[in-house]
Amino acid sequence: MSKVLEVENIEKYYGSKSSLTKAIDNISFSVDKGEFVGIMGPSGSGKTTLLNSISTIDRVTSGKIIIDGHDITKLKGNKLNKFRREELGFIFQDFNLLDTLTSYENIALALSIQGEKPDSIDEKIHSISKKLGISDVLNKYPYQISGGQKQRVTAARATVTRPQLVLADEPTGALDSKSARQLLESFEGLNKDLGATILMVTHDSFTASYCERILFIKDGKVFNEIHKGDNTRKEFFNRIMDVISLLGGEINDVL
Repeated sequence: MSKVLEVENIEKYYGSKSSLTKAIDNISFSVDKGEFVGIMGPSGSGKTTLLNSISTIDRVTSGKIIIDGHDITKLKGNKLNKFRREELGFIFQDFNLLDTLTSYENIALALSIQGEKPDSIDEKIHSISKKLGISDVLNKYPYQISGGQKQRVTAARATVTRPQLVLADEPTGALDSKSARQLLESFEGLNKDLGATILMVTHDSFTASYCERILFIKDGKVFNEIHKGDNTRKEFFNRIMDVISLLGGEINDVL
């Protein structure tokens, strides 16, 4: 299976020469096309810095990050903006929807920027909205819909362009348990039905149990890695909790 993401020996330092902090310490891993991978770890472990580096929001100090054959650590300016726009999809905890646009228009914006024709835009929006169960809110504005619906609109916007990699940062953090479950089931559908490759940072073990594989980060390094395999989601959840206990028992920091 082809690799969508290859992270090779990356390091990230913050601060000045007199006071350096190493946020990422020689991390390497890869993600295959069609995988649904989670990243977990205590507060300050480096997981958010890792996601920010992969999403091109932040730059690593050393190492390579290769997405679909492109070393993004070497991209700059318009080339980086074009790559981010065409190859990456983003799902944030706080939705980042434009309040002055309807749900339909928020999703359409991603396609319009890429120069899609109106007929194609309409077809793609209705197709993805049906899969995510948001067809009935397309004409509503963000303030008129629930948090769970907002996040599914965000997921539609992130995946409608069929990016190489979808990056999700604590996507269930602002949702109640029912909305979180609906969103995660939507992620499963996008992953299995559309072949979306998803990399998700989460504190929550329930959320992580929907992934196929979990990377645990501690002190800027990969501490452990587990695969779901043939486990049920409940069994995988229990395995996740076992690793969390090995991380030092700081469950409140991880969940």
